[in-house]
Amino acid sequence: MTPTQEIPDIESTADAERRSTARQRKRHRQNVMLIAPQLFIYLLLVLVPLIVALPLLFTDMTQIRDTQVDFIGFDNFTRLFTDSVISADYLGGLFKTIRFTIMNYAGVFIFGLTLALLMYEVGFRGGLFTMIYLPWMVSGLALGFLALMLFSESTGSVNLLLKDLGLIEKGFNIKSEAGTTIVLPIVISWKAAGFNMAIFLAGLLSIPKDTIEAAIVDGASYRQRLFRVYFPQMVPSFVIATIFALLGSFSVFDELVAMGGLGQNPSAEFLSILFFRWGFTQNKLALAMALSVLTFLPLMMIAIGLQWVQRRATRYQD
Repeated sequence: MTPTQEIPDIESTADAERRSTARQRKRHRQNVMLIAPQLFIYLLLVLVPLIVALPLLFTDMTQIRDTQVDFIGFDNFTRLFTDSVISADYLGGLFKTIRFTIMNYAGVFIFGLTLALLMYEVGFRGGLFTMIYLPWMVSGLALGFLALMLFSESTGSVNLLLKDLGLIEKGFNIKSEAGTTIVLPIVISWKAAGFNMAIFLAGLLSIPKDTIEAAIVDGASYRQRLFRVYFPQMVPSFVIATIFALLGSFSVFDELVAMGGLGQNPSAEFLSILFFRWGFTQNKLALAMALSVLTFLPLMMIAIGLQWVQRRATRYQD
């Protein structure tokens, strides 16, 4: 090859690299432009208020308009252990929240995983997926009022239907402790069924077809394929669903407001309702903020541990 033949090849390679670099820079700019609005809103509405509120945790601030604020150190954090009234209220709300979390977590798999398996085995259908996902768009407040209408003790559609079928004699009171414990997780699990189904369906679609076909050839039953082929490779999806269920259960609020959690229904006084009542109706704003942070820290550590499990499972699969 002569030198005159080498020069065009070198120039064409350099031009191709420049074009590739230009395309990458353009793609990066587009990604930044797409992310920038959401990032700005997140910083403005989440991180900035959090940074501003951190010093207030160590004060005796009673309400937002309080101008006489004194530094009291860690007293807001220690009152959980020294004030019997605060401790009793907090432990009661914590027990109700944990009980709801367990029921809600079971609903994640009963609704979400079952629907994902049906969609995966029967066949993915866009219209059906949209119908299942639609309840996720319903606001929590509307969902709470919907539950009240369906399970009202005297006029609820579900109660009237169960009476007509002869299954119950007296209407089911959704505002009772049993009603809040059983009905609320079912309603919220129904709302989140499409969201959880998408998480589990992503895990199912990531399973190599070869492993499933090999299990079928070896004569494995469907139950054996579930527990020995599907589920071991869906650990990352299980971890993600667990994190969302855990954080969502502790942050449920709108549905509780609709069910009378702010005063009419003591069984709906979860921690989120308790923090709101302390902060905005009982003039204990700094205390409510401190105890909410104290509740958040264990949840954050659990979430970090679950993410570590997810990374380990992903590396093991690779």
